[in-house]
Parts: sequence; structure tokens; C-alpha cells
Amino acid sequence: MANVFHVDHQIDKKDVKDSQTEWTKVLQYSDINCDNRLSGGRLMEWLGEMAETVAIRHSGNPVITACVDNMQFKQGVKLGDIVVIIGKMTYVGNTSMEVRVDTYVEDRRTGYRHVLNRAYFTLVGVDVDDTPVTVPYGLNVKTESERAEWQGAEKRRELRAQRRKEGF
Repeated sequence: MANVFHVDHQIDKKDVKDSQTEWTKVLQYSDINCDNRLSGGRLMEWLGEMAETVAIRHSGNPVITACVDNMQFKQGVKLGDIVVIIGKMTYVGNTSMEVRVDTYVEDRRTGYRHVLNRAYFTLVGVDVDDTPVTVPYGLNVKTESERAEWQGAEKRRELRAQRRKEGF
């Protein structure tokens, strides 16, 4: 369970687990396309919602999506399958945050989760006028896995800057 922070208890950084979020859903007719498979657009909508939820939980501010990196679909999902989506903070900059969103298909009989998708979202904290604001909390990076995610986020930032420079 996440910690509750009170105004009388000032902090400068939050842990990854403080904003980590998990969502589980059984695929229904409203989620599928004409081939009885999960619509890719529906999944992208869910991933965006998950990334926004994690970023809002971390920053306490409204956010807008600036970029989505590395969205790859590994398998299909059928009507009645269990979909599990997990989002966690990987990087916090001045006004931007990166959230990793992993999606799994869970086997009903065994509980084993098969990777469906992994995506990285960059979100920017904004005020009521959509002007970027400073993210009030940094990120405590404690484990080797969290450090590797942070370093990966720095590389993705560099690649995005290079692509912008090249006109992409």
C-alpha cells in the first residue's frame, strides 16, 4: 500500500512503489475488434490512462502526454482473457516524468502472466493553463532494476533529442 503524505510532513522524493499502479480487466465485447481480439487502439487508450495515473500519483499535478516510446505488441488477446497492466515511474526530470507500462495476459488456470506489451510514456506536469510546472518530488532510485530503468530513461531522452534535431 502506498504511503500517505501529509502537509506537515515535507518530503523531497518519493519511492517508485508510492505511485506504482496495477489494473486488471477481463476482456469484454466492448474491448474487441471484428476478429474477437483486443483492439490495439483500446489497449493504447488504457496504457495512456495508466501512465497518466502513475504520473499524477507521483507529482500531484495534472499532466499531459508528450511522447510514447517503444510500443511493441508481442501477442494477441482474445475475448474473455485477463489483461493486467502495471505502471511505474522510471525517471523524473524538472517538468517531465517517464512511466513504464507493462501489459500481460494472465492465464486463468495457472495465474502465469505472458508479456503482451511494454511502453514508455513521457508526461509533463502542467498548471491550469497547460504551462509546464516543476515536478515537486524527485524519485528515490533504490534497487539495481530501478537504476537500470533510470539510465535507460536518460538514453531514451538523448535519442528523442537527437530525433528532434534531425527533424523527426
